[in-house]
Amino acid sequence: MSNSSSITQFLLLAFTDTRELQLLHFWLFLGIYLAALLGNGLIITTIACDQHLHTPMYFFLLNLSLLDLGCISSIVPKSMANSLWDTRAISYMECAAQIFCFVFLILAQFCLLSVMSYDRYVAICKPLHYGTLLGSRACVHMAAAAWATGFLNALLHTANTFSLPLCKGNALDQFFCEIPQILKLSCSDASLRESGLVVVGVCLFFLCFVFIVLSYVQIFRAVLRIPSEQGRHKAFSTCLPHLAVVSLFLSTGMFAYLKPPSISSPSLDLVVSVLYSVVPPAVNPLIYSMRNQELKESISKVISWAFVNTDHLSITVHK
Repeated sequence: MSNSSSITQFLLLAFTDTRELQLLHFWLFLGIYLAALLGNGLIITTIACDQHLHTPMYFFLLNLSLLDLGCISSIVPKSMANSLWDTRAISYMECAAQIFCFVFLILAQFCLLSVMSYDRYVAICKPLHYGTLLGSRACVHMAAAAWATGFLNALLHTANTFSLPLCKGNALDQFFCEIPQILKLSCSDASLRESGLVVVGVCLFFLCFVFIVLSYVQIFRAVLRIPSEQGRHKAFSTCLPHLAVVSLFLSTGMFAYLKPPSISSPSLDLVVSVLYSVVPPAVNPLIYSMRNQELKESISKVISWAFVNTDHLSITVHK
């Protein structure tokens, strides 16, 4: 019987044992990762550089892009490296760091999505009070609260998980380190301590979920009362991307953790985990830029500026 003190590494679930498919997995994840880096990097750079986008909505979107980048960077590079080098190993400390970062960023992201729903509620339902309720200081405080909530919850969950004695091997049924998979290896009754933290997490999730739903009920009621079709279209164009991101986040996450055991299988669990952990950070920039004309124009300006400066630099070098 081994315990956590004797475990130096964990073995992650491999996507496949076939070398060709391992390389395919590497290139597929590399493409998704580069798309996430490019999309979120463009949004961060555009919002930071364009003075017209220094508004609460884009400030929160910048924070969301930072969280997306951190989230996908905490799990995808290690999975890519394992497939490339044909290994399943991840060290004990790497696993703890991965769990902390992933939980921190996912929870902070959900809290930030709740804050963003409040931003849209005030913008559409209380436009005359927008500057007062969402001043620069208030925005910074709300964003900081979202990050701090994720950090504290991740700290508690990670500390609790890795304080448990582990005696059921070191193989995890997931392609990255995840708390439920670590708990399966525990040889002690972790239900009491972990249930308390789970209750706290569920309450936080439920409050954020109810807040988002109530915000959008009020938003849709206000939008439907707008007399002009152009006004309704403009209001919906700022809300629908956020609503799409929230729906993608909730649907994939809830299915991953709340699906019945009867339909659970290693292959299905693997696909679902990719859908909720890897796909959203890559897709979110596309969702936000598709219906937002102002953001698309600013991104085009940044890309054009980058190409012009690259051409000037190339000419200078040749001279």
